[in-house]
Amino acid sequence: MDRRTRRALLAPLAINVALPLGVYYILRAQGSAQWQALLLSSVIPAAHAAVTAVVRRRVDFFDLFVVILLAASAGTSLISGNPRVLLLKDAALPAMLGLWFLGTLFMSRPSTFQFGEKLRSGAALEEAERAWREMPEYRSAHRGLTILWACTELLDATLSLIESLTLPVDVVPVIGRFQSLGLIALAVVLTTRSSRRFRARHGISLFGTGGPGERKQLEEAPSRV
Repeated sequence: MDRRTRRALLAPLAINVALPLGVYYILRAQGSAQWQALLLSSVIPAAHAAVTAVVRRRVDFFDLFVVILLAASAGTSLISGNPRVLLLKDAALPAMLGLWFLGTLFMSRPSTFQFGEKLRSGAALEEAERAWREMPEYRSAHRGLTILWACTELLDATLSLIESLTLPVDVVPVIGRFQSLGLIALAVVLTTRSSRRFRARHGISLFGTGGPGERKQLEEAPSRV
């Protein structure tokens, strides 16, 4: 996995996992109430989503969902006085993401192919599109990986829901974050291995930037739509 791919994976983890976790326990150590610490630690990913929308001048659905979910859970928590309402947000986010992964299976390109587009440029984009059109194995590989990531997120959502309702409030953030990290790390390992096997078997990368070898492989491959 190259540096650009690692950055694309690690930056969201830092913003959505590491920083909120650190802020929560720092605030709790200073005597903040559970609901206050949960709310303020959740502001980081929501603020990032808002800033990203302003910079790109485009609002992504998932970013908008993060902001709306935070506002709704914060309002409900203030009314009810129950911090567990804010914890349920951590189950709703992976649930929504998992459903989005599954939904992309019915779109023109599944989510892992869309992710790969962010890592490619120039001729590599054309090669990926050509592989999608002409290689059933390429399409099946991306759909299989999309299902893998959907199942990972839905499992995370299910476990987070159970933890939010049953475990002590102060232990849920750390358990939930490490659980999410562990599941994502497992999915990354499986994705990497699958991508390497595919490249070894077919000579074409699922996520790479392409090159002369891949162009030659595509030129030699028959159309098998």
